[in-house]
Amino acid sequence: GAEEPGMEAEAQELPLGCGGAGGSPAAGRSPEGEECRELPQASVSNGGDEDSGRELVELKVIWNKNKYDVKFCLDSTGAELKQKIHSLTGLPPAMQKVMFKGLLPEEKTLREIKVTNGAKIMVVGSTINDVLAVNTPKEAAQQEVKAEENKKEPLCRQKQHRKVLDKGKPDDVMPSVKGVQERLPTVPLSGMYNKSGGKVRLTFKLEQDQLWIGTKERTEKLPMGSIKNVVSEPIEGHEDYHMMAFQLGPTEASYYWVYWVPTQYVDAIKDTVLGKWQYF
Repeated sequence: GAEEPGMEAEAQELPLGCGGAGGSPAAGRSPEGEECRELPQASVSNGGDEDSGRELVELKVIWNKNKYDVKFCLDSTGAELKQKIHSLTGLPPAMQKVMFKGLLPEEKTLREIKVTNGAKIMVVGSTINDVLAVNTPKEAAQQEVKAEENKKEPLCRQKQHRKVLDKGKPDDVMPSVKGVQERLPTVPLSGMYNKSGGKVRLTFKLEQDQLWIGTKERTEKLPMGSIKNVVSEPIEGHEDYHMMAFQLGPTEASYYWVYWVPTQYVDAIKDTVLGKWQYF
């Protein structure tokens, strides 16, 4: 009836988790006295298997001269793709303009809009830090220009502009809507004059972050970031149209003037060129 020496000490050395509070044989040793087996650990996912079993499509996401090769579920929506782009670039979804054969619809799946392997997804937009870094000097320059303008006579009375404005309103100028602000149309703005009195049209290539200024002779493709400021003023007697200049350099000689811009598009043009279009 005497206990074997060391039995109590041996019981205290049972591995943690094998013997419960009651030290039951099932939880510690088997009835035959064998050591309990270590339970297999649960597998831990690093998130790489979230799309296993679902059809994937290989995409090339292009943003800010950077290219990302992405495998993404074909049945995910445009909104989910924006979240993925956010994880890659740090660009918040609200500040993304995602292009695939036009603006990518957030509510439709990639399958519904017929995205295929190797498709290029263009992303336009700036992070909050980039916007602040770029816009701060532009806004300061804009305030300086406005202060200088206030000291001068109205632009439309100055001799260099009168020679164009005296030609009158172009016959094919686009209709204007006074007192209304509208987004840029899907077609180029046309029927306007440049400082030489020639016809000019403006095309805003948002997916390429460029402004195309086209004339009969040629088309100039300007990166939005190269435009330092935008100046505009209503035309006296025709306040539903503006004259507008894009500042391409430090002097007045570097201003590109456009006349008879419909007033409803003036704010949209300024916001687009100065990098604020993503807040529309």
